[in-house]
Amino acid sequence: MAMGALTRRQAMPALAGLAGTTPALAQAPAEWPSRPIRVVVPSPPGGPPDLILRAIGPKMQAALGQPVITENRAGGGGLVGTAYVARVPADGYTWLFTTASHTNIPPFNNNVTYDPVRDFTHVTLAAQNFGQALVVHPGVQATNLQELLALARREPGKLTYVNAGNGTASHIPAELMKTMTGTDILSVPYRGVAEGMTDLLAGRVDMFFVGTQIALQHVQSGALRCLALTGARRWKGMPEVPTMQEQGLVGFNVVNWFGLWLPAGAPAPIVQRIHGAVATAVADPDVRQQFDVLGLEGVAMPPDRFAVFVAEQAGIAQEIGRRVNAPR
Repeated sequence: MAMGALTRRQAMPALAGLAGTTPALAQAPAEWPSRPIRVVVPSPPGGPPDLILRAIGPKMQAALGQPVITENRAGGGGLVGTAYVARVPADGYTWLFTTASHTNIPPFNNNVTYDPVRDFTHVTLAAQNFGQALVVHPGVQATNLQELLALARREPGKLTYVNAGNGTASHIPAELMKTMTGTDILSVPYRGVAEGMTDLLAGRVDMFFVGTQIALQHVQSGALRCLALTGARRWKGMPEVPTMQEQGLVGFNVVNWFGLWLPAGAPAPIVQRIHGAVATAVADPDVRQQFDVLGLEGVAMPPDRFAVFVAEQAGIAQEIGRRVNAPR
């Protein structure tokens, strides 16, 4: 997730790792692309990355003149597919498309075999959402963020939240909120969003930072109450729900983002062509309408800026990882 509550200084170790360590870019073959392109998504089919690629894929195919085929390589919370792309030739025919978990999961997993900054060519930030929705079971006696925090302070360690995986979009904002407010809220691990939502709806856990589209249906039905959004701006899908910042957490800005990478050392002309294809796609009115339904906005951040952005996010995730894993 893009996180704005920590400082650029805390991201400097990753930025330093970016400088001078990426292999020299190879020369691009004049005929590229001359065959279909694989886009590896390191998560199961049907998730947000697949939906985004379904929207922008036809536009990218038209711009590049070759099929752009999604290949789901799930496993290890995204580690399997990501590690695979880090090892393949940097010829422009195998891409990685994934979420902010690219930088957020490594600090919480000892099995990572790649560096999210140094082992990839950073192509573009393609889209981002408006943050996660902080939803609570109706049995929780809080109608806004400050009431929830007051409840947590009165009864430390009693409130619980769904953790659908360390480093995921359910985990990072919860731990950041705890750090910023000095509250003690218990993390309850789950194997995924669906399992955690089942227990939240049943009242076996108190709160969940979950995607806005998932939250919306349960909020509209009255099964859950939404207290806040983690991004810097309100989302028009739930315009009445204030942000964490509006409710006193100055600088809290955590959104999920979706980026595109190639293996380290990919030729610069290929990187620029791919970025151009993505930029054209996300600017298309039809794609923008599909993104609007998904609660997303297209970005198409240039490669040089995206490289700095990824390094900053990696540094911030490392800092959160140190705080979470520090002896209590």
